[in-house]
Amino acid sequence: MADGLLDPRRIRELAAELDLRPSKQRGQNFVHDANTVRRIVAAARLVPEDVVLEIGPGLGSLTLGLLEAVAWVHAIEIDGRLAGRLTATVAERQPGNECRLTVLEADALQVAALPDPQPTALVANLPYNISVPVLLHVLAGFPTIRSGLVMVQAEVADRLVAPPGSKVYGVPSVKLAWYCEAHRVGSVPPPVFWPVPNVDSGLVRLERRQPPPTTASRQQVFSLVDAAFSQRRKMLRSALSGRYGSSALAAEALERADIDPQARGEVLGVGDFARLAEVAPGG
Repeated sequence: MADGLLDPRRIRELAAELDLRPSKQRGQNFVHDANTVRRIVAAARLVPEDVVLEIGPGLGSLTLGLLEAVAWVHAIEIDGRLAGRLTATVAERQPGNECRLTVLEADALQVAALPDPQPTALVANLPYNISVPVLLHVLAGFPTIRSGLVMVQAEVADRLVAPPGSKVYGVPSVKLAWYCEAHRVGSVPPPVFWPVPNVDSGLVRLERRQPPPTTASRQQVFSLVDAAFSQRRKMLRSALSGRYGSSALAAEALERADIDPQARGEVLGVGDFARLAEVAPGG
C-alpha cells in the first residue's frame, strides 16, 4: 500500500520536526516518490529471505520500501538526528516492521561488523561524494553480501559498469570488477528527490562473483591498479616504472604477464591486473 511509504508532504514534516537542513556535504537528497522507491526495490531482485544492508537511510523512504520486501534491514546512518528518528518513522508507517530493523549511527566507512542476521544484499542511495569508497568497503567487509543495487550519480554509475577500453573505464571499474559483475539498470531523475540535486542518478545492479584466480593479494592487485591509472596517458611500462624499478624492468614484467608494455591501463581487465600482480618487482 502506497500509504506505507513516505510522500513529499511527510518528508518535509519530518525534516521540520528534526530542524533538518539537508547537508550537501553528506549528500542528503531524500527520495520522496513512492513509485521510485518501488522501482528501486523491484530492480534489486530481492527475495523475502534477504537481509539488506542500507547505507544512509535518511528519513526512511527506501527503508520502508525494503521492509515490505525482505526479512530484515540493517540501516547505517551517520546523522544522529536521522538515525534516532528512523525506528519511530517505521513504527508509524508500518506498525510491527520496526522489529525487523537495526539502526546503527555510524560512518559506513568505519563499520567493520554487524549484528546477526548477516546481510545478504546491499541496497542504498549512496552519498555522491563517497559512493565508491563506501561501496568497495562494504563489499570487502561483508562477504555474505551476494547481490545489490546502488543508486549513485549517473557519471559514477557509468564508471562502475564501464568495460576495459571505454573512455570512462578507470580505478572504480576495475576494483568493483574484483568483487562483482555490475550492470546499469536504470536512471532516476532529479525531481524525485528533496532537495532537487543538479545531477541525474543511475541504478547499478551488482552480482557477487569470485575474484580472479591469482596468488597475489587483493591489496597487491589494487595497488597495481592505482599505479597504472595514476598517469593515465602513459604507457604501462612508464606508469609502472616506479613499482618495478625502471621502465625497462616494468616492460619485462609486463611481457612475463603476457601484456603489451606499450598498452595503457585502461585496456586491461581485472584478470590482467591480477596476473601482472603475480610478477614481483625484479622477479
